[in-house]
Amino acid sequence: MKTEGRNAVLELIRSGKPIEKIVMEKGAQGSLARIFAEARKRGIRVQFAEDKALDRMSGSGRHQGVIAFAAEYEYADIEDIISHGGEGGFVILCDGIEDVHNLGSIIRVAECAGADGVVIPAQKSASVTEAVVRISAGAANHVMVAKVPSLSGAIERLKECGYWLYALEADGQSIYSADLSGKVGLVIGGEDSGVRRLTRERCDGVLSLPLLGKVNSLNASVALGIAAYEVVRCRIKN
Repeated sequence: MKTEGRNAVLELIRSGKPIEKIVMEKGAQGSLARIFAEARKRGIRVQFAEDKALDRMSGSGRHQGVIAFAAEYEYADIEDIISHGGEGGFVILCDGIEDVHNLGSIIRVAECAGADGVVIPAQKSASVTEAVVRISAGAANHVMVAKVPSLSGAIERLKECGYWLYALEADGQSIYSADLSGKVGLVIGGEDSGVRRLTRERCDGVLSLPLLGKVNSLNASVALGIAAYEVVRCRIKN
């Protein structure tokens, strides 16, 4: 699996995951020099190439002068996420997030907000690809992502473990009146359809963000970012 871009490659190195090799442009300076130093310190093989050669390896042209080659992304098990959460578990579940940009941004939000993991369904969902890792700015190398056969099954399992599951939709209780200090799972829906009816029915409640302008919805990752940091605020307050 290729990882492209300076932030994404640096975070991959810092994650400690096995890396076969790193290819970077000749005459590396600035942040590229820092990546080279980190790679050497950890015993990772580094090769140098002309920018045109990196373009050919990349295919996207978004390498920023560095590409790392590693094993395919290794998904976590939902039980690992639950164990990691302990008494203050925080999980984000994606219901039909098919756009790689949204998934990458959601994973980045999850990592920054201290979530224990992200759960995605095996069907009708974007997977963790090279593009998702890059868009997440390397956060995908630090936060666990579980791919499950059934999102409904994952919700039921989390509820068995004491989590309260909330769908983020436009017609629910204001998120600012909810107690989010315990074990919490936030379910964010797809770009067009939102949280599916059956998924929503399995949740303990529906939470909404106030929309005070003329546009009637927020981008999925933006909505999640606001909601996730409300969870953080509730926990800091308590």
